[in-house]
Amino acid sequence: MQRWRGLEDIPQDWGRSVVTIGSYDGVHRGHQLIIGRTVERARELGIPSVVVTFDPHPSEVVRPGTHPPLLAPHQRRGELMAELGVDAVLVLPFTVEFSKLSPADFIVKVLVDKLHASAVIEGPNFRFGHRAAGNVAFLAELGATYDYEVEVNDLYVSGAAGGGEPFSSTLTRRLVAEGDVAGAAEILGRPHRVEGIVVRGAQRGRELGYPTANVETLPHTAIPADGVYAGWLTADGERMPAAISVGTNPQFNGTERTVEAYAIDRVGLDLYGLHVAVDFLSYVRAQRTFDSIEALLEAIADDVKRSRDLVAAHDAR
Repeated sequence: MQRWRGLEDIPQDWGRSVVTIGSYDGVHRGHQLIIGRTVERARELGIPSVVVTFDPHPSEVVRPGTHPPLLAPHQRRGELMAELGVDAVLVLPFTVEFSKLSPADFIVKVLVDKLHASAVIEGPNFRFGHRAAGNVAFLAELGATYDYEVEVNDLYVSGAAGGGEPFSSTLTRRLVAEGDVAGAAEILGRPHRVEGIVVRGAQRGRELGYPTANVETLPHTAIPADGVYAGWLTADGERMPAAISVGTNPQFNGTERTVEAYAIDRVGLDLYGLHVAVDFLSYVRAQRTFDSIEALLEAIADDVKRSRDLVAAHDAR
């Protein structure tokens, strides 16, 4: 899959393509319907499929300070889109100047002049251009002028998550923030993931016999509510069952919120400086303080056992 950052990265000889445009944060199951249809239509026409997305999130430029927690960084979104069969991802730097493009100028500069769109696949609520003035009706209207078709697909899927609300990135972020990682996984179609570099912490886990990978998360990452979770730690391509702690470590009067993962039954791991991924399977318990180190150790041992069992049960399904 090709990855481009900015219009200038698109090859000069790029031909016709089928395009979809959106933030697509998380590439959840609703997004997968639109992206999947984009790939399918491209194959029907015998031309490449392209996903256009933005960095930073448009809200941060239009309303500074409102950047939403991100469900997946662009690198991860690209990996997920590649798995869906996408041929190219175009990440457009979203600037104040870019935000002022009229809907018509956006269509000409991006879809017509650069991507030579034969078809554009979108959801019914797609908006674009200055002050989000463009919609799918306007997109289709200009399609007659610039020789591209517009196909509108319903991206909404509902399930038990969120009490039956339609799946969305907003709902997923809310569930993650509440610690309902199982509900978030239903929407995403996979466990919610947090990524970052392993850095040195206070090393209390090592002192207690449970050395953890202290993950310095990427900016704006959607981090689950404080608590203990079962899941996986992936490093150097190896996915390991893990007990995961999110919070400020109240037992030792901590103030900095951290994500720490203990790779269950692994000894002698040296992960410092590595980029790792932490996948959240299930909530285990809330963060709390204990009357003694002995009580803390007993709780940790129980956390590890429950996490081991939950991961094993999931993997056996």
